[in-house]
Amino acid sequence: MVSKTVKVADKMGFHMRPANIFVTEMSKFSSEITLVAGEKKINGKSIMNIMAACIKYGTEVTIECSGDDENEMLEKAASMIESGMDE
Repeated sequence: MVSKTVKVADKMGFHMRPANIFVTEMSKFSSEITLVAGEKKINGKSIMNIMAACIKYGTEVTIECSGDDENEMLEKAASMIESGMDE
């Protein structure tokens, strides 16, 4: 397992559009991904779980990836969250 802590850069937080973009990209990987925000552990491949977590701008999120392509997945997930999904 690999992990990295990043801050949510999107000014609107992890709302519907970036959550959809994120889940679409993460679903391309075979590894599992968990987002940890405070006490919440969120399945990073579930748009409903991400939306229900109400992750706001500036929130520190720890990304945990586990599986065959975990390093590539972690790199992609971290860059997406830190860039604000280019919104």
